[in-house]
Amino acid sequence: MSTGAIRSVQELVVTVQFDDEQPDIGELLIAQSPNKGLLLVNSLASGNIAVCLNILEDRSLQKNMVVDRTKHGIEIPVGEPTIGRILDALGRPLDGQPPIDGKDVIRKNIFKLPTSTQSFKASKPDILETGIKVIDFFTPLLKGRKMGIIGGAGVGKTVLTMELINNVAKSGQGLSFFTGIGERIREGHELYDTLKKGNLLGSTCMFFGQMDQNPVPRVLVAIAAVANAEYFRDEKKKDILFFADNMYRYIQARNELSTVLMQVPSEGGYEPTIFSDVKVLQDRLSSNDNGSITSIQTIYVPADDLSDPAVLMISHELDGTIVLSRKVAEQGIRPAVDLIKTTSSLLSPEMVGERHYKLSVEVQKLLQKHESLKSIIAIIGENELSPGDRTDFRKAKELIQYFSQNMFVTESMMKKKGEFYHREETLTGIEQILAKENL
Repeated sequence: MSTGAIRSVQELVVTVQFDDEQPDIGELLIAQSPNKGLLLVNSLASGNIAVCLNILEDRSLQKNMVVDRTKHGIEIPVGEPTIGRILDALGRPLDGQPPIDGKDVIRKNIFKLPTSTQSFKASKPDILETGIKVIDFFTPLLKGRKMGIIGGAGVGKTVLTMELINNVAKSGQGLSFFTGIGERIREGHELYDTLKKGNLLGSTCMFFGQMDQNPVPRVLVAIAAVANAEYFRDEKKKDILFFADNMYRYIQARNELSTVLMQVPSEGGYEPTIFSDVKVLQDRLSSNDNGSITSIQTIYVPADDLSDPAVLMISHELDGTIVLSRKVAEQGIRPAVDLIKTTSSLLSPEMVGERHYKLSVEVQKLLQKHESLKSIIAIIGENELSPGDRTDFRKAKELIQYFSQNMFVTESMMKKKGEFYHREETLTGIEQILAKENL
């Protein structure tokens, strides 16, 4: 086994010098420290120097310690044994159950891209019902596409994601993956308990790299989860529903790594490779003739600023975005969706049908009119509007309330029974509101 020696240790960055051949970028190294520290080769420098990242923040590393090559990258268990389990970025269990080991366990390098070059042939659009009116109407979820849930802190991104996982798992529409990137440990426990109580663990696989960890596992956990999803898609021919909470935390972790590696930030203050990092990960969340990966990604908005460069970067990769608003949340509407800012490129006659499309145009027209009339009403009052404007304003108000919905995952807290609406029910309900006269 080839060996090297540690030359410097600075925060998470460890330089290792090798006498003969250098390791490969992405290779896993093992330091002969008391904790057997794991090092990931990030880049190579002259003089047979490997610049590595201290994955688990091993503080027992010292200069001149021997480091062994493994001649492989980070390999995690994939396939059936991972279903119903909670794993970290290295494929180790976080659920208190035994490790996934054994001769029959298949392991995969998380950095290895799929060899399949088969393209995904678009056929008839396959709409996945979520049971949530506002999503099924404004941002319909189609198999193999990407949807984002955008919002600031505390507006309900994680709750909405948990509701989606609950509804999709119950309807048996595919194998669900949940990836917690830099989120709270409490939220991971809540999700696990929710799925366990609903007997839904048998169709869910979970990966967590949470906010108490250093940025290396927070970056790697997203890549590890995608690698397992790719295996199920390509080898098991499965359709995957991939939930990522939170994609902004992925960029944040990348940004922290960029800082410790002393890279010069871009103009917006983010890491210089932000575009390629986001693009590579998003491109792996793709579909082919073997199966599909449909992804739902939450995106934290710093300071509620939707124009943040990182938010725009991720949004550019998505087919639709659900925008959660603090103002809507303050009105007691759940989910707190900003119906005007929420958009989807999939809302077309070819994708959702003529009926759904025409209703969406009419509803958006009413909502826009409602927004413009609010400032007028604040000055002269609603009774001074023309009968037509007054009717449209009240229809819009009724529609806004119509898209509020009780959730299954908040039943115990809100003491209200959760609701599931089929798309047909949602469309019929909207038609009934629009048909009313002289409200």
